[in-house]
Amino acid sequence: MSQLRRKDRLPTATLGRTRKVPFTYTPGLLEAVPARARGAGPEDAFWVCLGCLRFSSLCPVTGQPDWAELDINYIPTATLVESKSLKEYLTSFRNHGDFHEDVIRVIRDDLAKLLDPRYLEVEGRFDSRGSIAIWPFAQHARPGDALAERIREHRLLGHRPGSASAQAPLR
Repeated sequence: MSQLRRKDRLPTATLGRTRKVPFTYTPGLLEAVPARARGAGPEDAFWVCLGCLRFSSLCPVTGQPDWAELDINYIPTATLVESKSLKEYLTSFRNHGDFHEDVIRVIRDDLAKLLDPRYLEVEGRFDSRGSIAIWPFAQHARPGDALAERIREHRLLGHRPGSASAQAPLR
C-alpha cells in the first residue's frame, strides 16, 4: 500500500493544489537541414506536411496534461526542419504549462525563425476538457512574398478547424 494513501484516506500534500511545474520547453533543440537546391520560381514551390499525433503540454492553471494532434504545414525556402529534432522539441513541451493558443503561436514563431519559410501554418487539435475542445490555428507568411501573402489570406479565410488539407483551390 502506498505510504501516501492509507485505507480510505487520500493524500493531502498536493490533492487539489496547483503544482509548480518547471518551464522546460527548449527551442534550441530544433535543427534545420538544407533543402535540395531548386529554382526559385512558383513551379518549384512544394509543401511539407507534418502530422504530430501525440503532442502533450501542461495546463498552466491545474498542471494537468493536455493532449493534442498537431499539423505543421509549410512551403520551405532553403531549409527543412530535421524530423528527430522536431520530435525532441515537441517532447520538451511535456512539462511546459501554457494555454493552447500560446503553445501553437510559440511553435509557429520558433519554426518561422529557424526555417524562414515562404509560408507556415500550425494547427493544434487539443482534446476536450470540460467538454470544450480548443483547436488553435496560427500562420506565418514571408514578408514581401506576394504568393505567400495570398496563401495566408486564402487559408485564413477558408479555414475550417481540422481541415487544413481540404482547402478550396486558390483563385
